Amino acid sequence: MPQIMAVDDEIRLNVLKGLLKKGAVQPNLKQLKKITGYHKATIKSSLEFLKQEGVIDGFGPKINIKAFNYSLEAKTIFQIDISKKALFNEFLKVIEKDPHVYRLSASIGSGNLNFFADHIYKDVESFHKYFSKNYEEGIKNFFDLVKDKQILYTTEPIFKSSSRTESIINLIRKERGFD
Repeated sequence: MPQIMAVDDEIRLNVLKGLLKKGAVQPNLKQLKKITGYHKATIKSSLEFLKQEGVIDGFGPKINIKAFNYSLEAKTIFQIDISKKALFNEFLKVIEKDPHVYRLSASIGSGNLNFFADHIYKDVESFHKYFSKNYEEGIKNFFDLVKDKQILYTTEPIFKSSSRTESIINLIRKERGFD
């Protein structure tokens, strides 16, 4: 009996995950030649040079999270008391295991908020349920560590959406006078 493909079956998910591995996806030289007008050898040597110099550290897919019924991107800004080392380390362990969080970074600003987390969820309700259970209730003395938090939800319409890669290319082109 033939298997019916789905965007979220194990095979498709394994292929997508494989595309995230460093060097797993190579660019289409023919398409780059058409876009740039350069010879394939020039393009290939340029790509190798950029990889060698650490400019390109991989290629990967751009995935529409809505295709998997995830429609909420949440950004949480925390005020964390990092002097509570054991509690902070427990928080980091929970973050590390949380498949919803794809980035946690320190932040510097004019206020007391000092950490920034990016999450993906199906909806607002699932975010609050998961966060409450796994963080607020799951980490003993959570509120001794987290003094304050602000939650921001990305919503439609999106007025500008470009990649970080495109932004840095445009900045460098402008700095060099290429545009």
